[in-house]
Formats: sequence, C-alpha cells, structure tokens
Amino acid sequence: MSLMIKGGRVLDPATDTDKIADIYIEDGVVKKIGTKLKEKADETIDASGKYVMPGFIDLHVHLRDPGQTDKETIETGAAAAAKGGYTTIMAMPNTKPVVDNSDVLSYVLNKGKSVTPVHIYQAGAITVGMEGERLTDMEDMAAHGAIAFSEDGKSVMSTKLCRDAMHMLAKLDLPFLDHCEEKSLVNGGVINEDANCERLGLPGIHNTVENVIAARDYLLATEAGARLHLCHCSTKEVVDMLRAAKQLGHHLTAEVCPHHFTLTSDDIPGAPALAQEGEDTPTLSVMPASKAGFEMVNYKMNPPLRTAADRDALIEGLRDGAIDCIATDHAPHSAADKNKGMLDAPFGIVGLETAAALTYSELVLKDVLTPLQMAEKMSYNPAKVLRLDAGTITEGKDADLVIFDPGASYTIDKNTFVSKSKNTPFHGRKVTGRVDTTIIGGDVVYQFQSEDK
Repeated sequence: MSLMIKGGRVLDPATDTDKIADIYIEDGVVKKIGTKLKEKADETIDASGKYVMPGFIDLHVHLRDPGQTDKETIETGAAAAAKGGYTTIMAMPNTKPVVDNSDVLSYVLNKGKSVTPVHIYQAGAITVGMEGERLTDMEDMAAHGAIAFSEDGKSVMSTKLCRDAMHMLAKLDLPFLDHCEEKSLVNGGVINEDANCERLGLPGIHNTVENVIAARDYLLATEAGARLHLCHCSTKEVVDMLRAAKQLGHHLTAEVCPHHFTLTSDDIPGAPALAQEGEDTPTLSVMPASKAGFEMVNYKMNPPLRTAADRDALIEGLRDGAIDCIATDHAPHSAADKNKGMLDAPFGIVGLETAAALTYSELVLKDVLTPLQMAEKMSYNPAKVLRLDAGTITEGKDADLVIFDPGASYTIDKNTFVSKSKNTPFHGRKVTGRVDTTIIGGDVVYQFQSEDK
C-alpha cells in the first residue's frame, strides 16, 4: 500500500524542516520527501495550504478502561485521539482496578493493539492500589511494557517512599510522570483560591498545593538522577522553578494543558460578577440543575484554572522553553457524575478533540509559538520524554502523521465528539485550525468530513 501527500507545508522539529514538499509513503514507512515527486501511489492526498506534522503524542490521557467504561473505553478514547490528530497516547493508571501489576498492564496494552491503530502506552502506578503505602513491582511492569510510571490523580505523599520510587526509576531509566498535589493543603478546595472562590462561596486550592510537591520532587529526582516530568503545570512559581532548574543544567521536563493556557478562574460562569455587592452569594455549589451551575462543573479540574498572572506565566514558559510539552489530561466523566454540583462533581475535562485547535488559536495565531514549535510541543518533545522513535517526519521512519488545516474556522460542538463523555468548557467557543487527516503506519485512520461540523 502506498500513499502520496502532495504540496503540504512539512513541519519536522527533529530536522528543523519547514518547507513545502511532497511525502511518499510505502508499506507504512516514509520513503521519500521532496518537491514534485513522481512516484505512483495507490492514494494521493492534496495537502496544499495545510500543515503536515508528525502525529501528535499525548503524554496524559485517562481512558477509564478497565472499570469505568461508561465514561470512556480504549476504543472510544483512541477514536477521540485520532480525530484530534494524536497517533500515540499515554494512559494513566488510576483505573479500576489500578494498573499496579503486569496483568492489568497487559490487559490495556493487548486490548489497545487489538482494537485500534493508535499507539496505546500505559503508565504503571507507583504504589500498590495508588494508596501510597508500598511501591509496586516496577521492574516487572517495565519488563511487560510499561515505559513510564505515575500516581496521577494524586501525589506519593510519603517523601521516603517517593525517594525510593525515584531511585528505582533512575535504575530503570524510565520517567516519573508527576501529579503535584500536597493533599493536606487542599482542604476540600474545588477552584483556585482567589477572589472568585470568595464570591462564589467555594473552597479554594492555593498555588502552594502544587508548588511544594513540585519543589520536593525536583529535589528528590535530582538527588536520585531520575527523569522527572511534571504533569499539567498551572502556577507561575512552578514555571519559575522549571526555568531555574534548566539554567542550572538539571534534566527536568514539563507539560501544560490547553485549558490552563487558555482559561482563568475569571472564565468560570458567573465567577467575576455573579454576586453583586450587598447580595448574598448564590449557592451554585449545590445547584447543578441551574444553567450556570451545570456549566460551572465543566470548569472544575485539578489543578484548577488559575489567575491571569499564572496563565501568562505558562504561556511565557511555552515561549521560552521552560515548558516542553502540551498534553491534554483528557479526563472523561459522564453527565450524571458531572451534574452533582461543584463540591461533589469529579475533577476533569475531555481534551483530545480540542487541543490542536486551541493550541493553534491561542498560541500560534497570537505569535507565542511558530507552527514548527507547535509540532515540537505536541509531537517531538513528548516523544523525547518517553524516548520513542517517533515525533518526526524522516525518510525511513514510520509514517505517523497529521495533516492540519490552519485556515479552518468553526465553533466547537461537544455533540460531535466521538469520546463517550462531553465534559468540556469549550463548547460554543470559536477556534481556528482543524485536524484534517490522521495517518498511522501509512494508513488514514481519520479524515475530516463536513458532517462532523
């Protein structure tokens, strides 16, 4: 089987390539890149006016499989990934049961290979049951295909246990994907601790909740020689720490999610002006049936949406390289679960199908990143974190590609999502830039159709 992609703007961060070219693919491999190629192909795609980038790689996805398949399955999560331009995704271990042994790990990996062409990797849990009491058999899971470990959804609160994990991961030479949250400081918080939580009468989550664990784990990783990757960074202090660590020559990587570089706590429905001076604060935390209350829960994520100063620091971190990657933290939840009010609804939003458009709209069109840097943050750098032979468009490499249309403008509609869950704060948001085609191993696995609008 052969495929020709004609006349696209080829963006390959690995080789610093940004040029109009044709790509000839045969038997799943990029065979030739050049201008006006003459090879005969079984299929030709006209990519004129579009970007051709390495397939996106998401370091942070919740597939909910096994155990919560009412929210997502490996099949539906992979379909959402392909629609979003992702050819590789890393699943988090907080499933039911937890991915804390090689049997559950093998279930995910084997099912992924059998039901989808999207490359599914599974992170192993760091502690048994993610209960923070004893380490998992990371060596055994690594031998069965785990290429990263995480306690995502919480931190390893025991400093000694976290240090032991760092040393084991240094021995295995595998990354620690770190959710930074000092749970003793959360105190029931559901949104950022600022004027908005005061107006809404909701408990807040201070930046310190994230900052102290990020600093602790940076020190532990440096001492152990472990590969630390900070997940879903949200505070200006963490960006400062990342920048300083890199200036000192320490190896530390980090990701930011589109919702954190796009939204702030001011964007939560009703947040800035819901309670007028002299009025009682409405109890939206227990009013999920109201329109504002129902919309509100789709702005509940962990870490929370922070202030404009935090958001601006994250954007600057992407611009200057303090932050390496863009990930989604795709966290599907059913409408029933989300419709429990702000105090009781679970944290998290879906993100696989909106990330590329938000990145292009908020970062590329605003001159924060070039198109080549967008590919770097969404493809090449994530591949480097996981040490995958991916994230590049190079002759002789697997043809995992995304064709992205930078001229497409549209309104995000959650009803077109192929994810099982629709919990997004971006429904109705106007964006520019759309995934046109996703190619894995030379095969087209997703192609935009007008009825998707």
